[in-house]
Amino acid sequence: MAEDNPKSVPAAAVLEASKGMLQRQLYAIFTTPNDGLGPVFAVIEEHLKFQVQLERDGILYAAGPMWTDDEQSWEGEGLVIVKAASRAEAVAIAERDPMHKSGARSFRVRPWLINEGTVTITLNNSNQTFSFS
Repeated sequence: MAEDNPKSVPAAAVLEASKGMLQRQLYAIFTTPNDGLGPVFAVIEEHLKFQVQLERDGILYAAGPMWTDDEQSWEGEGLVIVKAASRAEAVAIAERDPMHKSGARSFRVRPWLINEGTVTITLNNSNQTFSFS
């Protein structure tokens, strides 16, 4: 008998249900400070250089700080979305980050499937500007 309110379903069932959608597999790296912000700020420049290199290498999809729930401050948490062939590869990428190598932050990697959403890019040729939303 099938459970009416399951706690999980196989990934194959989700893929089948969303087969007409994008189904782009990415990996979310949730990063959290281990011992306050001092150690985080000690390696922030190296960390940002690492992120920019991931971007140049075509690995970084998006990254940035996560504000507190009231949107008024930052407690050192971040989110990094990477393109990788597997979760193991995404973990290896996170392990190379100076923030994690130094012990300033710990991380957790979760596979993330993009199915829905819209990105709009506006390119204004006359004034050579662009915007996206």
